[in-house]
Amino acid sequence: MIMNLNFLDEDKLKEECGVIGVYSKEQNVTEMIYHGLYALQHRGQESAGIAINQNGAINYHKNMGLVSEVFNDNEILEKLDGNMGIGHVMYSTDEKSSAVNAQPLVVKYKKGSIAIAHNGNIVNADSLREILQDSGVVFQTTNDSEVMANMIARYHKEEIEKAVNRVMELLKGSYALVLMTENKLIGVRDNQGIRPLCLGKIDDGYILASESCALDTIGAEFIRDIEPGEMVIIDENGVKSIFNDKWSKKRLCIFELIYFARPDSRIDDISVYLARKEAGKILAKEHPTDADVVISVPDSGTSAAIGYAEESGIPYSIGLVKNRYIGRTFIRPNQSDREQGVQIKLNVLKENVEGKRVVLVDDSIVRGTTSKKIVKMLKKSGAKEVHLRISSPPVIYPCYFGIDTPYRKHLVGANKTPEEICEMVNADSLGFLSEKGLIKSTGKAEGFCLACINGDYPMEIPREEVEANE
Repeated sequence: MIMNLNFLDEDKLKEECGVIGVYSKEQNVTEMIYHGLYALQHRGQESAGIAINQNGAINYHKNMGLVSEVFNDNEILEKLDGNMGIGHVMYSTDEKSSAVNAQPLVVKYKKGSIAIAHNGNIVNADSLREILQDSGVVFQTTNDSEVMANMIARYHKEEIEKAVNRVMELLKGSYALVLMTENKLIGVRDNQGIRPLCLGKIDDGYILASESCALDTIGAEFIRDIEPGEMVIIDENGVKSIFNDKWSKKRLCIFELIYFARPDSRIDDISVYLARKEAGKILAKEHPTDADVVISVPDSGTSAAIGYAEESGIPYSIGLVKNRYIGRTFIRPNQSDREQGVQIKLNVLKENVEGKRVVLVDDSIVRGTTSKKIVKMLKKSGAKEVHLRISSPPVIYPCYFGIDTPYRKHLVGANKTPEEICEMVNADSLGFLSEKGLIKSTGKAEGFCLACINGDYPMEIPREEVEANE
């Protein structure tokens, strides 16, 4: 049985961006950035771009589409030749979906040129934009990067580092930022470390990236994660760090570990794969059941399903097979476009579920539409029972820090009890991982933003933002 799964895009939280920056004393870094963006493609599939320092001038190419679509001609990469550069992949929200908002953003001002790309969301960006507009600034895009670039230009009197540090004091929200001047590569992580950023080493230089998997792809050595409130400056003299004076406390987005990051990444000294596997083990302890087989919703539920199977003693097997997308299948920003896009399909491996009691493990439930259709698929293929297990707590609140979440009225966890959700999706039982179990799975006692789960936001959210998401 094969089923149209365009709805998969609709029923997951969506990361908005991935960033990378490479500095080398002598090598052309364009190909490294290109391969690094491939490794970060899961973080954004709507637009891609690369900006390169070419003998003091910044040249760039960006457009809508996957990395392979934007850089579909060797001549494009050959024209981007330089020893320092930054790259970006983006999934945007509805109002930001256009080529003009693709990043990196390159701007010229009295001190020269800068290229900037970021992952996250500045919750006071509208207020800052209005202040800048009142002073005569004209904006070409609707993204937060242009707000930051204009503010950096405004405060750049002496060293660029001082300007960036001053802007950090004014920004509220989340950001993993890479910025390139004519002679420096700078990386910045917000004061709570909500969005990830790490540092790596290449032969004669350094790399900054959203995830360590990008370092592995280009053969770089992982050095460490950038700390909350830290600015890293890379130039011909090496690497130095400046820490912002504002109060900093790590609050990494927990969904990086639940879903967003690639399982082969390490974030803040946590193995993403092992954390997901441990979440599955704890889930088996919290919600045991009698069953014949454990299967996962590929690919994000697989690590937790393996953990559930190991802990429960129930065999793990492949029950759902996801066909890999080929060509122009990037995530589209609205449902009507998705319905016209390339089909993503899922097969039930009937031999492994027919006549069996099945434990189905997934990483999260957002709207509930995916779970309902997959349960139906499995039962139509002969599964006697389907016991749904989710390796995270219910998503109850919207995110304001760079994750595209539905309005709260569309979050099934905010409007239905687990028993009601179980009935809605027609499962035989349903179990969510507890908040305590989720934290335990990370191996850390604290240091996470769980606002989408418990409503404890790491900073005050503007009232208009909250009202817009109800």
